[in-house]
Amino acid sequence: MKLRVFAFLIMAALVGSNPAPAEQFSALVFSKTAGWHHDSIPAGVAAIQDLGKLHDFGVFWTEDANRVFNDKELAKYKVVIFLSTTGDVLNPEQKAAFERFIRAGGGFVGIHSASDTEYNWPWYTKMVGRMFHIHPAIQTATMKVEDYNFPGMDRFAKRFLFTEEWYQFDEPRVDKLHYLLSVDEKTYHPEAKWDTKEGHGMGAFHPVSWYQPYDGGRAFYTALGHLPATYSDPNFRHHLFGGIYWAATGNGFSAE
Repeated sequence: MKLRVFAFLIMAALVGSNPAPAEQFSALVFSKTAGWHHDSIPAGVAAIQDLGKLHDFGVFWTEDANRVFNDKELAKYKVVIFLSTTGDVLNPEQKAAFERFIRAGGGFVGIHSASDTEYNWPWYTKMVGRMFHIHPAIQTATMKVEDYNFPGMDRFAKRFLFTEEWYQFDEPRVDKLHYLLSVDEKTYHPEAKWDTKEGHGMGAFHPVSWYQPYDGGRAFYTALGHLPATYSDPNFRHHLFGGIYWAATGNGFSAE
């Protein structure tokens, strides 16, 4: 009897000592704000953590730039996600480390007000692609898919209703952005005025999501994500994971 118990304990120890299977990759979620702080950030963090469990990738979330924006810490990740960041969030040394991360093949994902961040850092604004200008009140509008071949786009109808704080953007900061989603301005009221700043829409083509290869790495941006409820939308989550997966790996395009 004692021998059987001893053998069982040995087997249990051996099984317990086996390393867990490696995750696909690790993602850093960064949500520091030096301006407006979105109430949807906790929902965004939870959604990305859920995606990590579903798709087997690691997620680490922080608002502390000092903790992670250095070469040693960034080397742990394949993709850095700016989740509704605002204002100036990195110091010069941290910016330099992030630039080295991207140039070494790392990925960037910008969500919602990541385009309302670091306006005076040209390298960053080019990576985001277009920067935030203004938005009207939250409204429901019709969106259109511009490219089904990018990962995470396959569950959207060609045209569909969506409720969002519709960002208007300035001119592209780079030449070749690949657009994924647009919003039809004929289906909502794009006019906005904040003190001396005004917005009159973007015209016939109003993009809200895009991607690009950038400076040795990959960059994906979606303007969606103002409302906490958006992060419970399965189609939005699929869209977000597609961007994270591509930015981290460069994979996921359809064979078409």
